[in-house]
Amino acid sequence: MNTIYVDNAATTKMSKTAINAMMPYLDECYGNPSSLHTVGQLAQEALVKAREDMAKALGAEPREIFFMSGGSEADNQALLTGAERGALKGKKHIISQKTEHHAILHSLRRLEKQGFEIELLDVDEFGNVTAEQVKNAIREDTALVTIMTANNEIGTIMPIKEIAAVCHEKGVLFHTDAVQAAGHIPMNVKEIGCDMLSLSAHKFHGPKGVGALYVSKKLFPSTLIEGGAQERGRRAGTENIAGISAMAAALSEAVAKIPENTSKLTAMRDRLIEGLSEIPHSILNGDKTNRLPGNVNMCFEGIEGESILLLLDAKGICASSGSACTSGSLDPSHVLLAIGRPHEVAHGSLRLTLSEENTPEQIEFIIKSVKEVVEYLRGMSPVWQDLQEGKKKYVIQ
Repeated sequence: MNTIYVDNAATTKMSKTAINAMMPYLDECYGNPSSLHTVGQLAQEALVKAREDMAKALGAEPREIFFMSGGSEADNQALLTGAERGALKGKKHIISQKTEHHAILHSLRRLEKQGFEIELLDVDEFGNVTAEQVKNAIREDTALVTIMTANNEIGTIMPIKEIAAVCHEKGVLFHTDAVQAAGHIPMNVKEIGCDMLSLSAHKFHGPKGVGALYVSKKLFPSTLIEGGAQERGRRAGTENIAGISAMAAALSEAVAKIPENTSKLTAMRDRLIEGLSEIPHSILNGDKTNRLPGNVNMCFEGIEGESILLLLDAKGICASSGSACTSGSLDPSHVLLAIGRPHEVAHGSLRLTLSEENTPEQIEFIIKSVKEVVEYLRGMSPVWQDLQEGKKKYVIQ
């Protein structure tokens, strides 16, 4: 049985380009870039090149790129930077929104315990937050606004350029978590106008365990990890040269292929949405058009998402019900609850996230398989029986 992988929001397969870029630094060029000898300086040269390549792909300057262990660390360092700078000026109000990734929400919870006031904006039924909402929420003591570029569960793309403009008009720092967006939609930090931006390599065919934080040259990031002079003294620890080189190569390749991949993925995404929407009492989560090219998130009334995943896996389809970072939780998705899905519906969600390696033939097989699985599970569900018999009212019409 051939495996059909449609969980690319959780992680992607490393590209051959990334693997090839990584290999020399696992073998002959294994030096520590802080060492003065020849082997160390070869590693230092690789670090410089990777920083230049990352900057070019993002429209930034090399000195504005700081290497991290991944998106979560980058988010943490960005929020710490905004909070500490604000506190120095007596500003301890931070604005975000309810569907952020937990790397943001949990960091905000920690800052709240340290005396910061956290304001989480509501989203609409499609997961959107507007620049007007942000503008109305900004106060004299607002230190930072952090709004993700695109949602990791439902794929909705936020108006971050407009939000950044509002923040700058009010003299407030703006950070965006672009972990799901980088390499998939055009991202130029100067055009966006963000002060900080987080990304993670394994979301665009790079390796796990490496990411980056863009920090505008007008700022200097607060130190999250102490112990060394690496990353201009702002992130201690010997640099992962192999991972960093692979990330830079993967991002450069992904950015170059955005037009081609967007066209292919959007066509498959829309066909998948069309096919799955034929299932009675199902609903698409997120904005129908203003969403990531490869993201499909659906709810099916009367069944549990975990059961769907297990039966799809038996058919060779690798999918998810939401964020991989919370897959062990029994609670329904905070994102689906925030867009108004009731608990009983939010439990029946399915996230299918595509890559350029997927094919139209696979999409047809997925549609057929999901229809079969949903029908099978509903056939043995007492909740579905009650709905069919009119003992309960359908939530999804």
